[in-house]
Amino acid sequence: MLRIWGRLSSVNVQKVVWCARELSLDHERIDVGGAFGGVDTPEFKAMNPNGMIPVIEDGLNDAGDTRFVLWESNAIVRYLSARYGPGNLYPLELHERADADRWMDWQTTSYSPSMVDAFMQLVRTPEDQRDAARIERSRQAAERSTAVLEAVLAKQPYVAGRRFTMADIVCGCATHRWLGLPMDRPARPNLERWMAELRDRRAAREVLALPVV
Repeated sequence: MLRIWGRLSSVNVQKVVWCARELSLDHERIDVGGAFGGVDTPEFKAMNPNGMIPVIEDGLNDAGDTRFVLWESNAIVRYLSARYGPGNLYPLELHERADADRWMDWQTTSYSPSMVDAFMQLVRTPEDQRDAARIERSRQAAERSTAVLEAVLAKQPYVAGRRFTMADIVCGCATHRWLGLPMDRPARPNLERWMAELRDRRAAREVLALPVV
């Protein structure tokens, strides 16, 4: 059995939950992090010394013994996809897998960081304390990233090619967060078509219906 540690409002936990559901994995999720706390305990830091979510325990047997602990959301998605979805979420062909890996790295190093300031200002900061210039810089950076996605999705149905892979999970979660921010955006018909398809996936419906908080 798989145990997922982390509150569902976390975009990084959302990636892992969606992935587990795509793979039809028997799993439980434990609320920690944010208002739930619990990430500074010795027990949690023994699993992740950074005190951050998500963390998984994979291979729990009936006695509760743990065979494998892993943290970092994209590493978890890769691991679960490789172990339980080879040839499905995890491409077996080398070039296809490298393409999926590239987009996963882009999500965590470029795409999500571009929208952090807008998210923190618009969602986590009282209105009278918001920095409009900071929001605008973040908006412009995030729109450059969404333009990259729009261009690739104009050529192919999914981020890494002609079929749904682990890359769509992580980029889809990030895009859901971006689209949930209260601001005007240019039309992105290919991105909107892709997101509509993702929202129709049974495994994604709960995650991609969550409010951005």
